[in-house]
Amino acid sequence: MNGTHHSREAELNYAGYSRFELELEFVQCLANPWYLNHLAVLKLYDDPAFIAYLGYLQYFKESEYVKYLLYPTATLKALELLQQEKFRKAILSPETVARMIEGGVRATMGEGEPNLN
Repeated sequence: MNGTHHSREAELNYAGYSRFELELEFVQCLANPWYLNHLAVLKLYDDPAFIAYLGYLQYFKESEYVKYLLYPTATLKALELLQQEKFRKAILSPETVARMIEGGVRATMGEGEPNLN
């Protein structure tokens, strides 16, 4: 039985990293509004498989996983917003990126959430 677990672990290893480590790295990048914009420029939000992947990554909201996030508020907010087609289109705009950054700074200073509309 231990050998079965070991071979499964080997299958889930990518260039020395586990799938979880790679997903964690990617999810944490989503806290950066310019990265969200970059993904939009690449037209990844037009790919149903990519949107499904973003849905799959919602597991990071669970307490057993959220503890690994460096910026949980920004990361989870980005995951939430990316579920909305309206936001995926809006993030193409540098003005939307600027509002997210400004809102993040205000939130850090305790002044509330960004206005993304």
